[in-house]
Amino acid sequence: NVKITRIMPIIPRQIESQLLFAIENSSAVLILGPRQVGKTTVAFNLAKKLGASYLDLESELDRSKLSQATFYLEDHKDHLLIIDEVQRAPDLFPILRGVIDQRRRDGNPNSHFLLLGSASLDVLQQSGETLAGRVSYMELGPINISEIPPNLDDSLWIRGGFPDSLLASNDELSLFWRRNFIRTYLERDIPDFGFRISAETLRRFWGMLCHHQGCPINISQLSQSLGIESRTTSHYLNLLVDLMLVRKLQPWHSNHGKRLAKSPKVYVRDSGIVHALLNIQDKEALLSHPVLGQSWECFVIENILSSSPPDIIPYFYRSSGGAEIDLILYLPGGEIWAIEIKRSSQPKLERGFYSACDDILPHKKYVIYPGNDVYRIAQDIEVMPLRECIERLNQLVI
Repeated sequence: NVKITRIMPIIPRQIESQLLFAIENSSAVLILGPRQVGKTTVAFNLAKKLGASYLDLESELDRSKLSQATFYLEDHKDHLLIIDEVQRAPDLFPILRGVIDQRRRDGNPNSHFLLLGSASLDVLQQSGETLAGRVSYMELGPINISEIPPNLDDSLWIRGGFPDSLLASNDELSLFWRRNFIRTYLERDIPDFGFRISAETLRRFWGMLCHHQGCPINISQLSQSLGIESRTTSHYLNLLVDLMLVRKLQPWHSNHGKRLAKSPKVYVRDSGIVHALLNIQDKEALLSHPVLGQSWECFVIENILSSSPPDIIPYFYRSSGGAEIDLILYLPGGEIWAIEIKRSSQPKLERGFYSACDDILPHKKYVIYPGNDVYRIAQDIEVMPLRECIERLNQLVI
């Protein structure tokens, strides 16, 4: 890994307060997220507050401590035990289940295990099958806009939310870190998860997704470009989704009287990784690049989703007649928000947005733009910055 000089202290993460609640009310908590996203830092901060013990299963010494796991867990039953890189010890899950069940019988239902794992399908499957009803899941993604001061907003968009990239002392070092992160993920991390995939082919696929950022996925077209079978392309896509590097945004489908898009929109979740894969070095280069609008749109969508409560369901809307909405949020109480995203200081809406709103009848209509003011462009349509939208969303849901 590349050592990067940071320009400011470590940024506190939103998950920390939620994590304390989960630990107090669950037998075990599993935090999933991509590599280098800050899971270990969050765990260390928590360990200082709670006096926890910490094991890193990438360390041979720490793995040896679990050679007789039952005895080790018994010796550490009186406080929180943090186990990092838990995907490296799949045999540990059945043992944890036995320990948790025994402690429940002894009248101690909250065993206080905090498990950290790089997101992968295997970890979810192993924990889901073995610790069903005993584990709470939490997701930690890259830093989002709610966790930083406003003066870093542009840096977050350009560099992305991986801490060492965002907080590098200059753009050159940030890009250098991201390029090495991509190479390490392709050449070491993904093979370590047990996937035997050509690093070069997967890199080309990852880059193609960046060129089609925020567009409905066309598996056949991508397969032809890569020279591989459609089934293999689907496997690559699902792998990147499972690793929390790519997001599928599902189409709205409740209006049966319209011919609506059926394929999900797909985008690379971290904007900094998008820019590194497209060799965009700084803001000036991005402003003249064809991906500008889609990069901004997906940056806004990802920050709304990562900053908001997990029980909000996101969609997009697109009909064969040209009606379209960039983001639809279905809130827990049944309220629907229609959000259009414009990279313009004076945003204007097309007819397709109004037609789509006539179809789905949203309760709120918002336009997100890169400015700072909040104002109306119609009786029921407000223009606002990204931060204002996230604040309203969290106030309403909470």
